[in-house]
Amino acid sequence: MAKEDKKKKEDRKIKDSPKKSSEELKAGEKADIDMADKAEKSEIDEVGTLKEQLAAEKDRLLRLSAEFENYKKRKQREIDEFKKFANETIFRQILPVVDNLERAIASAETNSGEGTNLLEGVKLTHKDILKLLEMFSVRVIKAGNEPFDPNFHQAVTRQETDEFPENTVTAVLQNGYLLHDRLIRPAMVVVSKKIENGKTTEN
Repeated sequence: MAKEDKKKKEDRKIKDSPKKSSEELKAGEKADIDMADKAEKSEIDEVGTLKEQLAAEKDRLLRLSAEFENYKKRKQREIDEFKKFANETIFRQILPVVDNLERAIASAETNSGEGTNLLEGVKLTHKDILKLLEMFSVRVIKAGNEPFDPNFHQAVTRQETDEFPENTVTAVLQNGYLLHDRLIRPAMVVVSKKIENGKTTEN
């Protein structure tokens, strides 16, 4: 009887064994699939992160490139500006010479008939100097009979007159000059104002 019970247990064990092995196999396969899914998801996340980093680096490089281009343009403008006005100090020193020539011409013309040849020589010298200045973009500021402009004119005195509209330059005492578009010396001028009490005076 004991032998029969033992045999039945062994038969039952053999009979249950394949079923248990099948369940273990399925559990193992599921575990492998889960691991594969996790690995794939991790790989996808890593690729996404790398793409974001690449996009960020690309954007940074573009911004750096734009900043460098702006820097080059700014430096080039500074160089051009320096070249444009590098001789300003020299021209400032030349202008008093031009003033003296103009005074000499005005004085000689007042004493007409005296020193005609000398006057012509001074006029030619004055003309040549002005041409030289023009070659370097130095030009006389137009002032006579023009509306007074404090950006280019320096009022030395005001003159009451009815011959000019108010705030008009009636006389130029000393020419002003521009270097390109920069003022290097304002014109010294007399400016008109309305007559008071029917009298013309100078202040």
